Amino acid sequence: MILLYVLAFVVLINCGFYVLFSKFSFLRPSEKSTQHTYPVSVIVCAKNESENLTQHIPLLLQQEYPNFEVILINDASSDNTYEVMEQFAEKDPRVKLVNVENNEAFWGNKKYALTLGIKKAVNKRMLFTDADCRPATKHWLAEMTSKLDQNTQLVLGYGAYEKKKGLLNALIRFETLITATQYFSYAKAGIPYMGVGRNLAYTSQLYYDNQGFMKHIQLPSGDDDLFVNGAATAENTDICFSETSFTISKPKTTFGDWIRQKRRHNTTARLYKPLHKFLLGLYFTSNLFFWLVVPFCIIFASWQITLALVLFRFLVQYIIVGNAAKKLQENKLIPFLPFLELFLVCFQLSIFISNSNKKPTRWK
Repeated sequence: MILLYVLAFVVLINCGFYVLFSKFSFLRPSEKSTQHTYPVSVIVCAKNESENLTQHIPLLLQQEYPNFEVILINDASSDNTYEVMEQFAEKDPRVKLVNVENNEAFWGNKKYALTLGIKKAVNKRMLFTDADCRPATKHWLAEMTSKLDQNTQLVLGYGAYEKKKGLLNALIRFETLITATQYFSYAKAGIPYMGVGRNLAYTSQLYYDNQGFMKHIQLPSGDDDLFVNGAATAENTDICFSETSFTISKPKTTFGDWIRQKRRHNTTARLYKPLHKFLLGLYFTSNLFFWLVVPFCIIFASWQITLALVLFRFLVQYIIVGNAAKKLQENKLIPFLPFLELFLVCFQLSIFISNSNKKPTRWK
């Protein structure tokens, strides 16, 4: 019976998080939009991204918005990234360039490059994306910045990944779905904790009031999640999840590349605020314990009660996470939610163990 009590307690915690996630899952897109078209600076930091920039800069310049500039930052690339940037700057006066060379103090540091780009921007409202991302529509810029006003100084967006065949692609999209569901839900609950640099907007006032990236300048990652973790509050943060506001990125094509990417991203979590670390840790731990305890309950306890608890937990998961998946255009993942969760839990555990031994030191 003790095993069943443990399982019931774990399922209760799991469902508690799903109730929290319902703050986003059942949220209707806000109709709030500003009548103003304030000038905006779109900022893109690129390192060895000549091919992606050739494809994506035209999509940025085609945004249906009357007043914006595009700041392109060449972060000490070894390919012809800067030459590609120069070609666009020659054709369009809205394109401004920042060429960053490595120096001894900030070797290979994306935050240093971004800082120079932010200083170059002439507009108070800034929208960030990555070189390997493309806006889903011509209304991305307008949608993401429409909520920036005197009260809302930070807007969290959704950075989707291209849909391709295979288990790896499904796992990448599922992990992205769960992460977005979490940070959107926490923001609506009044405790925003992260955003993604693929799709993030904030004001220069917020940036300078929080001393930019100086609190974590030594880390290769964190220009997005650590900045949001330190600067976001219930009052100054909003979310944007309309289909027209998405960005779409090219996913990793090998497990090795994805593991290296996630290892780098996960080095920042230890610097989150204590409440955020506790809640995120509890969510992962409860999921891990669920999958560990279920087999023992089936073998050594009542399989009928175990099955009932498992089915109840899966039902709540399908309702909450499934609804979030529909919002974020990931409907095809819904039938496989439990299996993808099991794979992701195992993957996250391996990342945690790997990072305990050695942490990544470069962003690229």
